[in-house]
Amino acid sequence: MGVFVFLPLVLPFTAWPIARLAEHHLHPRAATWLLTGVAAVLALCSTLCLALLMVVGTAQLPGNPLPDGWSDPEVREALPYDEVAGKAAIPALIAVVMSCAGAAWRHRRVRLEAGRALAGMRPTSVAVLPDEAPYAYALPGGDGRIVITTGMLAALTPADRRALFAHERAHLAGRHHRFLLAVQLAARANPFLRPLRKAVMYTVERWADEAAATHVGSRRTVARAVGKAALASRGTPIATLAGFATAGPVPRRVAALLGPAPAPRLWPPAFTAAGLAAWGAAAGTTASAMASADSALTLFFILKAATPL
Repeated sequence: MGVFVFLPLVLPFTAWPIARLAEHHLHPRAATWLLTGVAAVLALCSTLCLALLMVVGTAQLPGNPLPDGWSDPEVREALPYDEVAGKAAIPALIAVVMSCAGAAWRHRRVRLEAGRALAGMRPTSVAVLPDEAPYAYALPGGDGRIVITTGMLAALTPADRRALFAHERAHLAGRHHRFLLAVQLAARANPFLRPLRKAVMYTVERWADEAAATHVGSRRTVARAVGKAALASRGTPIATLAGFATAGPVPRRVAALLGPAPAPRLWPPAFTAAGLAAWGAAAGTTASAMASADSALTLFFILKAATPL
């Protein structure tokens, strides 16, 4: 095992450069998939690392529930970790589990509360709430529904409304809430992954912006709708789901829509800043997975040999 068991805790640093560069040099759809995949793998590996440290560091402590053979001198020599690392891993792992469970529970609670708010309304694809507060969001579940208030409808022109609906349908079609939940859990599992969470919150909005621009046939119309919706809903509390003009820096989204459409490349050129960052993140993610797998297999075989049949 050696020092490799600690690598997954720090290798998320290798993904930091790709977070901002992917926003500018990749298509938002590709950037979302790449950043979410990297965050999920790194989070799983770092959590496994904490579990391994807990087992290894506490195997020789008296009163542990592990088999007596796990604390033999031969096992202690093969797994040379002191008690400090094992004891520190216990509260860290508990904190990770509780934090991730809390985030998942809040996500589900918001969805349930939003669903109850629509109870009794006609099961149409668009639900209009009689509320002067201007907001709109995509509510996943089944085929999904678009929720919008009369206040938001009054603030937009018919062309802006078409752009809004196209944006929200893109959120539902792309299952963007799953990407957001995945990076949220990853950031809770390892705080070093928070830059990736912020980046994905922006790229899913850009993904929906580009889909809406393709649908309505005008990038300028979508840019105007994004700006107007953001100004209208300023200060309005909204559900924490993927919503229109609620995530990601709005000025950057508008500027991107007023510029040329992003190239549909899945991977940046190798000899560019984005390409080097992408390969660095891929290498760090691969190294993290390999280190976790190697440590887990080593621990399994050593402790299996130390455990009497």
